[in-house]
Amino acid sequence: MEQCAIITQTNKPVGSKILSDSKNTRQVTPELFSLFMKENPFSNKTWDTCAVVGNGGILTNSSCGKTIDSAQFVMRCNLPPLENGYEKHVGIKTDFVTANPSIFFDKYGALSGRRRQFVESLRSYGNSLLLISAFSFAFYTPASVRAFYAIEDFQIPIRPVFLNPEYLQSLALFWRSQGLKSARLSTGIIMASLALELCDDVHLYGFWPFSTHPFSFHNLTNHYYDDRQVKAGFHAMPTEFELLLQLHSQGILRLHLGDCQPGGT
Repeated sequence: MEQCAIITQTNKPVGSKILSDSKNTRQVTPELFSLFMKENPFSNKTWDTCAVVGNGGILTNSSCGKTIDSAQFVMRCNLPPLENGYEKHVGIKTDFVTANPSIFFDKYGALSGRRRQFVESLRSYGNSLLLISAFSFAFYTPASVRAFYAIEDFQIPIRPVFLNPEYLQSLALFWRSQGLKSARLSTGIIMASLALELCDDVHLYGFWPFSTHPFSFHNLTNHYYDDRQVKAGFHAMPTEFELLLQLHSQGILRLHLGDCQPGGT
């Protein structure tokens, strides 16, 4: 299934159609085709240990940075800040990071003006893959394409790739069959699902959707870097967490909810 998670020139040739938001389709033009990766970056590849780093406030003062960075493959969600003191708690290593196109609108004016601030914000992720959900909603596609061109024009090493909305729909159907009823899957559960296909040993950090710490019971911010709340009605975060906790109980993945030791264990 991971073979179709990313749009490539192989799975979406010129003239084929990309289905978005269950109503609209977009035909692959030669210009669009030129933006797609030539081949799947994950084909015939499996990593031993993967860390999927959510952005939950539970990571604040967790000292988990070294442990996270020790994973062979590190996946992060929605362009989180890694510098200015966060490194100790969330690490800096990044192999794969997502960008929800709403970020392009909220922070960078849909990339219709100056783009340097956006491009500079990507430098801390090195030459990682940048997964953009450009086609899930037709409204997001133009800004997502502008983000791609900005990265190309400024010649930074990050490598943008596009999420295949058909993969997303298959994933949504699977989780619905497991009892998840939400308008949209969160980025976290999408990344955890993909990691289970790519990695032998999956570790989740920052996945705790509640406002109180599970062990010390102190109050937590929504994210480790701010307290901005998710729009109501989009995601069923507690239900997602319960499903991930079931996988943890079955030994399929490991949820880390406590602080890591200063030595990195």
